[in-house]
Amino acid sequence: MELTKTACVLIDIQKESNFGIEGTEEAVKNTKHLIEECRQKGIPVIYTRHINRADGIGLSKDEPLKEDGTPVYYSSNTENIEVFDEIAPKDGEIVIDKYRWSAFYETSLDLLLRNMGVEHIIIGGFVTDGCLMTSVFDAYFRDYQVNLVHDISGASNEGAHMSAMLTMANWVYNLRIYSTEQLVNKLNNKDYKVWKSPRPDSLQFTPETMREKFDQIINFTQEGE
Repeated sequence: MELTKTACVLIDIQKESNFGIEGTEEAVKNTKHLIEECRQKGIPVIYTRHINRADGIGLSKDEPLKEDGTPVYYSSNTENIEVFDEIAPKDGEIVIDKYRWSAFYETSLDLLLRNMGVEHIIIGGFVTDGCLMTSVFDAYFRDYQVNLVHDISGASNEGAHMSAMLTMANWVYNLRIYSTEQLVNKLNNKDYKVWKSPRPDSLQFTPETMREKFDQIINFTQEGE
């Protein structure tokens, strides 16, 4: 991962709380640490915000609505669309507003990354089994090398988070998975550990073996390259 060709993309780490995302406080704490390191190393930090227009224009089909007709989630007339204060963008940092799950779908993200010469993406955020996973797949399909930070990410329940992580690990062939601590070590040229796939579909899992397979990812059995 060449730092001069790397960007950090944070997916929808917003104040919206109706999903009840598990581990939000810890994820925000880790994100704060990560972006501080990225800024020190000159790695651009890019934020995405998921937005549903309060007037109903452009909503996904069957988007949940309140009795007054406004969206239940990420409504543009609430502060829930804002990034958490602790990790808010600094002046000049890029914020991509999106209206579908993937950060690449009908946004300027790909154009901006290519213009910046980015080849490697550090990525994480909410929710693991929705906006994050679709963004990871779309980054891979656009030939970016993807570095997923598992502990700045989260879903509405542990099973959803684990199954999405395993699915990405199985099928994004150039994926690298880090904890915040291990990635920060890498950025500072220290010893670090990383998970990378030895082959496609290497973590085939069943309901009974999901946790065992997931632990193989987060225990980082491989030394950094």
